[in-house]
Amino acid sequence: MEPGGLRSSAVQVRELTISGAYEFTPPTFPDNRGMFTAPYQEPAFVAAVGHPLRVAQTNHSVSRRGTIRGIHFADVPPGQAKYVYCPRGALLDVVVDVRVGSPTFGRWEAVRLDGAECRSLYLAEGLGHAFIALEDDTVMAYLCSEGYNPAAEHGTNPLDPALELPWPADLEPVLSEKDRTAPTLAEAADAGLLPRYEDCLAYYEKLRG
Repeated sequence: MEPGGLRSSAVQVRELTISGAYEFTPPTFPDNRGMFTAPYQEPAFVAAVGHPLRVAQTNHSVSRRGTIRGIHFADVPPGQAKYVYCPRGALLDVVVDVRVGSPTFGRWEAVRLDGAECRSLYLAEGLGHAFIALEDDTVMAYLCSEGYNPAAEHGTNPLDPALELPWPADLEPVLSEKDRTAPTLAEAADAGLLPRYEDCLAYYEKLRG
């Protein structure tokens, strides 16, 4: 079944407990050739989030088993919203609320993404993002609302013991030096690196307007 069949099958949408984060599960259509799906569908996205996704950059990463990337976020405004999915392999994707003043500040939620179900996760501007690859050669695809701006991008340590992120105990973490030496959430807050919840809400309203 090709794209025409998607019109009769609804994307399942789930809002996470952290505001600004959504899970999208598209229908998949396997046949004797393989499988077809559409991980991003604008009508379902706009109905859930309230505005279209501006795509300024797409990213593609390939990770060995145990690789952790994150926790990454950007200054707001404009921040960098991300719509991510895993076309190959499997990973555990984690959204962390790093917005100072948010009712869920410091909390996280995890979603398994893989190449079988092609589930996607949307993270609004100001949310922290991290994942761990559960298999070798795991691919992550990113649709980003803003391009890479190193001066505005920051990170906190994914091994911060205060966060207690759900990294599998049987996997030896593989991190970049930048992520391994990133500040804890508390240190980042003390240094004024974290986005403010009120600024994020104002920016979300601007996008919806």
